[in-house]
Order: sequence, then structure tokens, then C-alpha cells
Amino acid sequence: MNDARNPGTPLTPDWFEGVTVNRSAAERRTAQIPARRSVKKDHQAAWLIHAIRCIDLTTLAGDDTAERVRRLCAKARQPVRPDIQAALGLAEERIATAAVCVYPTMVPHAVAALAGSGIPVASVATGFPAGLMPLPLRLAEIRWCVEQGAAEIDIVITREHALRGDWPALYDEIAAMREACGDAHMKAILATGELGSLTTVHAASMVAMQAGADFIKTSTGKETENATLPVALTMIRALRDYQGRTGHAVGFKPAGGLRSAKEAMVWLSLIREELGLRAMQPDLFRIGASSMLGDIERQLEHHVTGRYAAQSHHPIG
Repeated sequence: MNDARNPGTPLTPDWFEGVTVNRSAAERRTAQIPARRSVKKDHQAAWLIHAIRCIDLTTLAGDDTAERVRRLCAKARQPVRPDIQAALGLAEERIATAAVCVYPTMVPHAVAALAGSGIPVASVATGFPAGLMPLPLRLAEIRWCVEQGAAEIDIVITREHALRGDWPALYDEIAAMREACGDAHMKAILATGELGSLTTVHAASMVAMQAGADFIKTSTGKETENATLPVALTMIRALRDYQGRTGHAVGFKPAGGLRSAKEAMVWLSLIREELGLRAMQPDLFRIGASSMLGDIERQLEHHVTGRYAAQSHHPIG
């Protein structure tokens, strides 16, 4: 596997146009994972610590404020209470989330709050969540976020291009966004709940990677249906195929509706089974979430004390 950034390829419809995804088969395959994967005790705690390191700690609310973002960034720096971390034997270990994800106007506040931490700021852009803005404005928004210090950009695609099967239009749009990102890594949000079929999800995933996406991401979190395991399996199989053809690994990010520590274990298990250990690392796997972190911390406290604390004992920010 080549660890260099995905450079993309020319648009090559032959890689996906003959592929049809069987939803029933995908559902059967993914139903096996939570049923048979069982990680217990110290091993479970280790997996949960690893899950924290893969979280893009996120706030994307209409009432976000600079103070809320600063609190979220403080939680990203210290996601596990020091007493719990010490009880786990990790007092000297640096534990932090993978990134903090915010709206564009909150980027400067997050950058200031995370200065010196090594935690990157990710910003949604391109008219998130619908993406229904003229392309020049969407590209300008990307450039503005990068100028403000965002190191990662989560873009949204024009769903109409995918729904119509207009792959050249989708490719050109994503390639232009990748160019606007410059050195910032680009996560392409496919809004899979609005794409209709898994076959379309597979094709859109492949086009995004051919256009140079560093990550493909399931959802904005604002759709009726967000991250699901059958959708994830479809995207992961596209990732595996792309890597096999090009030698370049592309990251994967489920987002939307992910709240529990149990879900974190299932998603890690899926990546482990389908892509292997290397793909579980934060440079290739992210979880877009906020409340999930509180539940993980609660489960870790139960591991070291044998008691469950109230959710209020583990505030996000």
C-alpha cells in the first residue's frame, strides 16, 4: 500500500459501471458483525481508547458559539477524565481525538483553542449540508476555510449528478474542490441516504476517489438516513477495489446518528474484517460524532469502577 496522498486518476467509468450491489447480501453480511464480534474487559477498553483517537469531535448546530467550540476543543484535548485515564494505567499516555469538526465561521475559534495541541481543525464547506450553491461560491468557501487554518475540509457533493448518473459532472466538481483544498485533506460527503441505491453509492464512491478525495464519508448527519452498515460495506468494498487498482489507500468516515460505545466497536470490527489493521488508524478511519465520546468515557469508567455514572458526569464540553 502506498501511504502517499491519493492523487486521483482520470475518470474511468469501467471501474464501476458494470457493478450492481445486492442490498440483501450487504445486509446479511453486516448483520453478522455485531452478532459474532465480542471484545471484552481490557481488550474492550483498549478498543474504546482507540475509537476515541479516531473521532472527529463535531458540533454542527445552528446555535454554535465561540464558547461552545472552545469547550469542545478542551474536550478534544482531554477526552477522558484524568482519574479514569490513570486507573487504566495510561496516565502518561497522550489521548486526544483525531480532529474537531465545525462550521466555517467557527474555524478561527477552534484553531486558536487547539493551538499547540497537534489536533487538526476540520471544517464543513461547499454549502453544507445541501450543497445547493453555485460552484464558484462553494470553492471560495473552501479557500476561506483553509486560509483561516482548517487542515481538513468536509465537502458535500451535488446529489443530482449522482442520481442522474452524470459522472463527468460529479468528477469535475470534486476535482475542482480537491484543487481548492490545496494541502488540506478533503473528505467527500456522499450523503448516501439521498442517493437511492447501493449501486449508486458504490459508483459515487469510486468517482470521488478518482477525483482525488482523501476520505469518503457517508453522511452530513442531516439526512433522514445517515451512516448504516450496508452503506458502509458498499463504500469499503469500493475503497478496497480502488486501492487494489491504484495502490493508494483512501480513508473512510461514517457520520450521522452514531452515539454509543457499542456502535464504535461494531464500526471498528467492520474495518478490521474488511480492510485490516492498517485501515483502523486515524489517518484512514474517522468517526464523525459528539455524544459517542460521552458514552465511551462512561463505559471506561464502568470498566475501572464497576459502576455506571450518570451521563452528566461526562459532558462533551
